[in-house]
Amino acid sequence: MPISLVTGGAGFIGSHLTNDLINLGHQVVVLDDLSGGFEENVNTKAVFFKGSVTDELLLEKIFNTYKFDYVYHLAAYAAEGLSHFIKRFNYTNNLIGSVNLINESVKHKIKCFVFTSSIAVYGSCPPPMHEDMTPVPEDPYGIAKLAVEQDLRVTHEMFGLDYIVFRPHNVYGEYQNLGDKYRNVVGIFMNQLMQDIPLTIFGDGNQTRAFSYIGDVTPYMAKSVTIKEAYNQIFNIGAEKDYNVNELAETVMKVMGKKGLIRHVASRNEVVNAYSDHSKATRILGFKQHFSLLEGLTKMAAWAKTAGIRKSTKFKNIEISEKLPPIWLED
Repeated sequence: MPISLVTGGAGFIGSHLTNDLINLGHQVVVLDDLSGGFEENVNTKAVFFKGSVTDELLLEKIFNTYKFDYVYHLAAYAAEGLSHFIKRFNYTNNLIGSVNLINESVKHKIKCFVFTSSIAVYGSCPPPMHEDMTPVPEDPYGIAKLAVEQDLRVTHEMFGLDYIVFRPHNVYGEYQNLGDKYRNVVGIFMNQLMQDIPLTIFGDGNQTRAFSYIGDVTPYMAKSVTIKEAYNQIFNIGAEKDYNVNELAETVMKVMGKKGLIRHVASRNEVVNAYSDHSKATRILGFKQHFSLLEGLTKMAAWAKTAGIRKSTKFKNIEISEKLPPIWLED
């Protein structure tokens, strides 16, 4: 039975990945500091540690206790827009924490390190984004993700650590943190609708994304370690069709069975159009999108109604307040 470590396994994507790995017969250890996840999301068949990848001593203890075959690294604070204003926090958690994990993986001769990067590494490259494009990230979050990708490349060259990088985009689904007002627009919209609050859209809402249902993402990440051709490769993963944010808002209202008001606020500094090509994942991983936007949102809406309203909280340690969107200062 393979033994896998999943960092961020109490979070949205990590908890689904944990379930997929357990269904594939893996023994799973989850590490999560619960800053954005919830312990109840963790599969009861997994071993759970509360802690951060920034804690070198804890990582050393866990790696010494379990003889991991694979490491799936998802732990990160994934708020692209906010990352401009929390640079130190962003790089400490998303870059230095990742390096701590890579160090332990080298020392313990992990068979494969699977890293969840992001479409954010591409920045404003013209869509559809291809893996062979030269990334030019436009925010500190994307910069950190790209730096980890590059570190994995040189670590493989120096020490032989095999890796697989996934660049998912705009993933949504059950267990998403509905109370996080800085990221995950689908969850934000559903939470606002349940509270009879207008749906907040930055700018005119014509910015486009390929909103990707979780069921079209984590199953391919889970099985990737069994495909040798995938080793030391980068893959885009996610939905094939892009929609603008206005269209998303209308579809969310449809599946929630509730008409809401739209509140347009000032544009923020973000890439206008972002969606990817998945031909490489199709060729090597057998990727195929199974859920349309309507189907995926319908499944998430059913869960959100059961989960209920989640109170949004402010990020407490803003490092730079200049140009911070005013809506993020609201309670």
